[in-house]
Amino acid sequence: MTAQTTLLAPLPPLSVGELAPWFVTGAPHNPNYHFNTSAGRYVLLVFLPPPGEARDRAMAAFDAHAGLFDDKKLTCFMVLRDAASIARAKNRIPGLRWFFDPDGRVSRLYGALGPDGAEAPFWLLLDPTLRVLARMAIGEDAAMFDTITRLPPVADHAGAPLNAPVLIMPRVFESEICQQLIAYYEADGGSPSGVMRDIDGKTVGVLDGFKRRRDVTIADDNLRQELLVRMRRRLIPEIMRVFQFEPTRLERYIVACYDAADGGYFRAHRDNEALGTAHRRFAVSINLNAEDFDGGDLRFPEFGPRTYRPPSGGAVVFSCELQHEATAVTRGRRYAFLPFLYDEEGARIRQENLQHVARDPG
Repeated sequence: MTAQTTLLAPLPPLSVGELAPWFVTGAPHNPNYHFNTSAGRYVLLVFLPPPGEARDRAMAAFDAHAGLFDDKKLTCFMVLRDAASIARAKNRIPGLRWFFDPDGRVSRLYGALGPDGAEAPFWLLLDPTLRVLARMAIGEDAAMFDTITRLPPVADHAGAPLNAPVLIMPRVFESEICQQLIAYYEADGGSPSGVMRDIDGKTVGVLDGFKRRRDVTIADDNLRQELLVRMRRRLIPEIMRVFQFEPTRLERYIVACYDAADGGYFRAHRDNEALGTAHRRFAVSINLNAEDFDGGDLRFPEFGPRTYRPPSGGAVVFSCELQHEATAVTRGRRYAFLPFLYDEEGARIRQENLQHVARDPG
């Protein structure tokens, strides 16, 4: 009976293997930093004690190992709660960034601040999927940094090769359709493509350095119907079989172009984080001319450095919840058809969130 009780006992908070809670909070130069964007490398998340000797010792321990934190293999975020420290905080790039938690919301989420205001500062080491590798109290600094110095390369963190949970499907579009879509783009020339962000409670399109791409929206109803028929007959049945999800809605008919002339890319992101994009379930990326460019592949940093590149007319399908990036095109132009898929529940969410959309993201 005792053994059974022990086996069924609840795990301690943030035990090894547990996914660290995601949150959005303020940071230098970014009032709405999404913590989940830090995935794809080891992360040291530090809940610091108040200003004083304990904090000074923790900072000294970090500074002694600062050279390990290169933002590629390893990065660090330290959480500040007191107003004076927040006012002085400046990121030290590469390697050290700050989170602002003046109301204690993030600290309470992680158990670093109790309901009675008691503080329990600690080091939390996360793997590239933001799952817990180690948790140690502030003061156990030597043990934490000994663990950090022995971390394997990011690609080997799981102890076995990783593949992103994506579906690659060849022969969704035939060559003639691919060429027709490229010609459609060239006749227009495309417009700069932005990203969707929530600003002051509204989802708005923003043009910045996070993405370098040009898009054309297909307005020809006959061409749209040709594309939809091919997806319904060639792609949707496989999505239903592999992911046990039945898409009933398609968002946006666009042809996108990543051009080596300006190093076209899209940095690591998720496709459903804004209010106006929360309905999206699966992203589809169909290459139209895979033989004509270098670079421009998909990468899923949470699952290692491997890249994914479907053939011309072929698709990569993946959950909008997965962090992904389009690597820079280094030769030629990459043309792609890039819709999103969702279902009736997603349609309900989209309708509810229309009030928050300053510009329709579709």
